[in-house]
Amino acid sequence: QLYREARECLTLLSQRLGSQKFFFGDSPASLDALVFSRLAPLMKAKLPNGKLQQHLKSLQNLCNYCTSILSLYFPWDGGESRPLPHPAGGGTGASLRSAEEDPHKRRKQLLSVLVGLAAMLGYAFLSGIVSIQRGAVGPPGRQPVALEEEEEEE
Repeated sequence: QLYREARECLTLLSQRLGSQKFFFGDSPASLDALVFSRLAPLMKAKLPNGKLQQHLKSLQNLCNYCTSILSLYFPWDGGESRPLPHPAGGGTGASLRSAEEDPHKRRKQLLSVLVGLAAMLGYAFLSGIVSIQRGAVGPPGRQPVALEEEEEEE
């Protein structure tokens, strides 16, 4: 019963998609994200019972739909394999390889430090360890003159 309903659902999705690139035209919508999130694992995963997977693979437009989204939004997974990280070695090649693996590593490290620092300062202020008190500006011993008093002197 469940497989029959799932096969029917796939067939209806295939009919609705037709020859369009996405369900509502040339640009993806939230329905495309939802449908893709269900179809891609079904299409790519190794399953113990392949009936539903075989039915999906027989619906060529849904297969093309998934492949298109994979290559468009997940280029490392849409047919070509993701480059594997190189093992760390010595010399100048290691720093070049690490830069290739994550070109934004320094920025991420700096951002992590700044977020940690902000969290510690926030905790210090909220717990009362550190407090800011406004004092008078000027030479010691002089009190600031209120605005009303200033006007009276003039």
